[in-house]
Amino acid sequence: MPSDFHSGDGQAPEEGVIRVPYDRLSADALDGIIEEFISREGTDYGDYNYSFDDKKEQVREQIRRGLVVILFDPVGETCQLALANQLPPGI
Repeated sequence: MPSDFHSGDGQAPEEGVIRVPYDRLSADALDGIIEEFISREGTDYGDYNYSFDDKKEQVREQIRRGLVVILFDPVGETCQLALANQLPPGI
């Protein structure tokens, strides 16, 4: 399972982004964020072929485990996923 989640542009989040607890989102909102991430990222799973639903469940599990976090940028009104251990302190 890949663990290389980051924002789409590869840069650290801007100051002012808000960390959003996944359990505060509706199931539909969480699904939408995960689906958009998978579609946008074109994540490379190596020699394995996973269905879209399998990829969604892998990302969802990493979010549940706290390895991946949801960030919201109120200025750009966008969400992104990021590795928790790669975030600057305070986010």
